[in-house]
Amino acid sequence: MKLLHTADWHLGKLIHGVYMTEDQRHVLEQMMDAIRIEKPDAVIIAGDLYDRAVPPTEAVELLDDALRRIVIDLETPVLAISGNHDSPDRISFGTSMMESRGLYLAGQLREDGQPVVLRDEYGEVHFHLVPYADPAQIRHRLGDEAIRSHDDAMHAIVSRLEQTMDPSARHVLIGHAFITPTGESADNTSESERPLAIGGAEHVSAAHFRPFHYVALGHLHQAHYVRYEHIRYAGSPLKYSISEEKHNKGYLMVDLDKDGQATVEKRELRPLRDMRRVEATLEELEQHEVCDDYVFVTLLSDHPVLFPMEKVRAVYPNAMHVERRTRTAAVEHAASGSAGSDAAPRRSESDPAELFAAFYEEVKGIPLTKEKRMLFEREFGALQQASGGEA
Repeated sequence: MKLLHTADWHLGKLIHGVYMTEDQRHVLEQMMDAIRIEKPDAVIIAGDLYDRAVPPTEAVELLDDALRRIVIDLETPVLAISGNHDSPDRISFGTSMMESRGLYLAGQLREDGQPVVLRDEYGEVHFHLVPYADPAQIRHRLGDEAIRSHDDAMHAIVSRLEQTMDPSARHVLIGHAFITPTGESADNTSESERPLAIGGAEHVSAAHFRPFHYVALGHLHQAHYVRYEHIRYAGSPLKYSISEEKHNKGYLMVDLDKDGQATVEKRELRPLRDMRRVEATLEELEQHEVCDDYVFVTLLSDHPVLFPMEKVRAVYPNAMHVERRTRTAAVEHAASGSAGSDAAPRRSESDPAELFAAFYEEVKGIPLTKEKRMLFEREFGALQQASGGEA
């Protein structure tokens, strides 16, 4: 059975005041082409269909259009669950009516624990839909007071599923959680992923998933496997923060053979606009070709820059963030090879008179005269002395 595994669409995503709907539509169109060409037996969406519980209208319309095209036009079943960004009730609405057409949406854990069953030439494949839920909700639903963490909740859910799993079928679990090799902390997160809990209580051990032939996961935005190669995150289809700059976004094609052995291949998606860092002086920046990418710009300048965003957007109209770093700090940063701070140095670390002179010339268009510089130095010195050197 061939499966297309995707996750973390985050439709309605807003980044630095920019809605990503056009970019999301662009990559979803590529996914439609892939479904048309590769003809998977089912599409899995492992949570976070929306970016927030009450998504904007355009996000709802985009999801509705995508699901209609996959299920009706391309006649491909869709199995999707809610993630921690979704509203379970919104995802679950009308699901019983849609299942007859091949659309299986799970906003909440199924009461009966029954899987969705699809068939191929080798027999049945059972899909166990496990949407995101807070441990307290699982504790109440299963009546198990011992459940206190996400790891406890997943262990209890899987143990419950194991009791009725058909040994003659192949089994796929679809989940949305922070899975780590041992259930302890792991550094696979990005800035756009909302924490599920604090103090390590969000981590779930990969060991719980041994009964399944394939585990299709969502939540972490970089595609990777956890402990076993059949436990996979598909990653998000787009970069949703600058911390994801180095990610290669896409989806996974999974081929499940007659014995349940999973072969996984990564397919990359081409973004409408890339998200990346740019570091340059103002003079260098003016030589760049105009580009629509979403950029986070570091201007290298020893002097304050007036209206920096306006200057940057003359070249990068979709620039999302601009900061300044002195060239001296940039050289030291490069030489040290450390992460360092992206923030501009405090004014107290630079010559105040030099900063004022640069600012004066930028505003007035003429250099600061010697007399006015001396006046500034005298007044600044008096202020600093009066404040005990804290000015």
